[in-house]
Amino acid sequence: MLFIMNGLRTQSFDHIVLDNKLYVKDIHSVKLTLDGLGFGQPILILNSSEKLWLRFDDFQTDARFLKYTLIHCTHDWKVSDMSQIEYIEGFPEDQIQDFSYSLNTIQSYVHYELRFPNDFMNITKSGNYILFVYEDDTSKPILTRRLMIVEPMQAGVSGRVKSAANVEDMYTRQEVDFVVNTGSYTVRDPSLYLNATIMQNGRWDNAIVGLKYRSGKPGEFSFDYDDNQNSFSGSSEFRTFDTRTLFSNGDRIVSIGFRNNTNYVYVFEDRMRPYGAYETNSTLKGKCYFRNSDYQGKNREDYVDVIFSLRPDYDIIGGDVYVFGELTDWQIKEEAKVRFNPEINYWEAKLYLKQGYFNYQYVYVKNGTNRIDETYIEGSHWETGNEYTVLIYLQDEGDIYDKLIGFNYFTITP
Repeated sequence: MLFIMNGLRTQSFDHIVLDNKLYVKDIHSVKLTLDGLGFGQPILILNSSEKLWLRFDDFQTDARFLKYTLIHCTHDWKVSDMSQIEYIEGFPEDQIQDFSYSLNTIQSYVHYELRFPNDFMNITKSGNYILFVYEDDTSKPILTRRLMIVEPMQAGVSGRVKSAANVEDMYTRQEVDFVVNTGSYTVRDPSLYLNATIMQNGRWDNAIVGLKYRSGKPGEFSFDYDDNQNSFSGSSEFRTFDTRTLFSNGDRIVSIGFRNNTNYVYVFEDRMRPYGAYETNSTLKGKCYFRNSDYQGKNREDYVDVIFSLRPDYDIIGGDVYVFGELTDWQIKEEAKVRFNPEINYWEAKLYLKQGYFNYQYVYVKNGTNRIDETYIEGSHWETGNEYTVLIYLQDEGDIYDKLIGFNYFTITP
C-alpha cells in the first residue's frame, strides 16, 4: 500500500481536466449521485453512512480493467496542496469490480457501477474532489467527475431566489440571496478565507465561484447583492421527451421506428421562444434518468437515435445552436449541434441516447467564444423554476485546504 501511495503522490494530473469529462468515445450515460437516487447533486456528508453511486456504460463489449482514485481540490477547482495520504484512508486507488452486460438490446454494452467510500478507500477531509477513473494506469483516463464532501457539523445557509434587484433585469434574471451563519467555526479573515459557490441546475459552466460576502458581523455573513454578482438568466422551463417505451409514443414523441439496425424516435417539433410569455411546466430542472418500461430487469435499456427538429422562426446567425442539458453532460457537443435540413426546412439534431425520460434546451454559442447563451432560443423569465445549490467553503486557521462547511438548495420564491 505504501508503494502505491508513494507512486500516486508523485504523479501529475496535468493530463486530465478537473471537471466532468469523458476521455473515451465508447463511454456513455454517466451518472454520479447519492446511492439509490436517480438524479441529484453528488454531495456527501463526511463520516456518514451515505455513499456516492457512479454508473456508466461502455460500448466496448470486453470488460476493461478499470481503476479509480480521488483528487482533492480547492474551492475554485485547482489541485490542493495536500498529498493523497492526507485525505484518503486505506488504498489511494481501487478497482471497479461491479460490471454487468446488457440483455437483449440492439446496442451491446458493459454497465459499470461503483459505490464509495468503502472499506478499501475512505475520505477523511471535506471539500471538492475529482473522481478519476482510468484503465490500467493513470495515463489512460476514462472519465472525471466532480463531487463535494461536506463537514458533518455544518454552517447554516438560509436564503431565497427572487427576481433580480437590477431594474433592467428584474423580468429576465434571478437573484440568489443568502446568509451564512458559521456557528462554531472561527472565520479569521472572511474576505480571504470564506468563499461561496452558486450552481444553477447542477451546471458548472455558468456557476458563480469564489463569491465573497457583502456585509457581515461575527458569525453571520450576508451574500445579498443588487448588482448581478449573484444573479443568473432565468431562461425558460425545460422541454421534455420520454423514450421509456418503444411500443407506443411517449411524451412529446411523434414517431418511433427501426432502421439500419437502430431504434429511432422523432421528438415533437420545437419552436423558438425568445420573446414569448412565461409557460409553466413541471420538469426535472434539465436532468434525465434511464429506464425501460417495456421489460423488467437490469440492463434492459436500449440506445435510441433521438431526432430533434427546431422550427426556423428566424435566422441563426453569428454562431451555432446545440441541444443541451444533462443528456449532453451539461456540455457543448458537436453531435448535439442543430443543422439546417433544406429538404424539410427545419433545423435538426440527432443524439444517440439510452432509453429514459429527458429534459433539454436549445442554447446558442457565438462564434469564437465558448459562452453558452440559453436565452437566444429559449428566452428568459424570472419565474422559471430553476434549482440553485449554494456551497460554503472555509479555510480554517492552521489548515491548508478549503473545507466545505455548509450547503443548501433554493428555488424561486414568487
